[in-house]
Amino acid sequence: MTRERINFLFLNLGHFYDHLFMLLFATVAALTLSKEMGLSYAELIPYAVPGFVAFGAGAVPAGWLADRWSRPGMLIIFFIGIGLSSALASLARTPLEIGAGLFLIGIFASIYHPVGIAMVVEGREKTGVPLAINGIFGNMGVATAALLAGVLIDFAGWRAAFLVPAAAAVATGLAYAAFRFAGREADQGQAAQGTAGGAAETGLPGRRVLLWVFSIIFFSTACGSLIFQATTFSLPKFFDERLADLANNATQIGSWAFVVFTIAAFAQLPVGHLIDRYSIRTVFAVVVGLQVPMFLLIVNLSGAPALIVSVAFMLLVFGQIPINDALLARFSKSSWRSRVYSFKYILTFTISATAVPMIALLHKTGGFAALFSIIAAVAGVMFLVVLLLPRDGLTTAPGLATQQ
Repeated sequence: MTRERINFLFLNLGHFYDHLFMLLFATVAALTLSKEMGLSYAELIPYAVPGFVAFGAGAVPAGWLADRWSRPGMLIIFFIGIGLSSALASLARTPLEIGAGLFLIGIFASIYHPVGIAMVVEGREKTGVPLAINGIFGNMGVATAALLAGVLIDFAGWRAAFLVPAAAAVATGLAYAAFRFAGREADQGQAAQGTAGGAAETGLPGRRVLLWVFSIIFFSTACGSLIFQATTFSLPKFFDERLADLANNATQIGSWAFVVFTIAAFAQLPVGHLIDRYSIRTVFAVVVGLQVPMFLLIVNLSGAPALIVSVAFMLLVFGQIPINDALLARFSKSSWRSRVYSFKYILTFTISATAVPMIALLHKTGGFAALFSIIAAVAGVMFLVVLLLPRDGLTTAPGLATQQ
């Protein structure tokens, strides 16, 4: 295996860990911690909000440091820091302490997306498939969080759900540091070639077109982030309430969530192929437009029908993930790409943080029927905005001319 492939594997593991650690608490809170700490689900989950705020707010300084200092160096800090933070969270005795642990996890988790995604697309002409593969690993982190937490809760307690992956992340960080140190001369040569090449470095459209496209990207990012967070964070609790005939304990609930997330994760691969070959606008509109009927359909479902429809809408939610990143890769230069991604992800995870109290409020007042009705409306608005993208997905927009 070449160094490039090994490096790509580490980048993918980073995406896996990032989403795994950010969603461990969703399962722990839904299945055991609320009972142990004497709080309802709606009362406990707001303690996750500071972590998601840090997840977003930390993206800009992380991206700036990566562009100015070292992307690999920041990734090493990410692996080790998120592992140690999770270990600290496992020691929590009160809701405030668990909130502090989640805040630290969020700080280090904020490093990955502006740094790791920029490294994935660096020097590549076609970015759809690499982003899709990397996205699959991230979504497998989402899936594994539910299963791993459920199993560890049943067999070793909720603290193990934070401690076991913490040890794995620190070990991975040390291994990546050794890998980069051992081949630092080869890495420097590859970095120089990557900076000099790549289709994304030339032929950028004029400022007006860039502003048009970036506005649409960031608005659709905000909508998509709200939908992603609302569905992935709440699905274990949704299964706890709606799959009573199919799941009776934490392991079974976590297993069903794992199955749904795993199936859905692989939607990114065909989407990656499609956006490398066809108009991103068309692919984007189809993926988003189909989300609306799926969210409306599941409002009153339970049992096996709810499980089947949840697979359908998660396929669409996960399938959307590589599209915005591919658009940004096409419209940004490598030298400032980490900072571009950092602004996207500070928006992404700030919106994600607002989804958590929204889930708590809607669950308390209207249950999951209200939640899925709201996110169906958000998906509908996003669909209309995506239709405003340039028709060729590259350099022209309605009423705008590319500047030479």
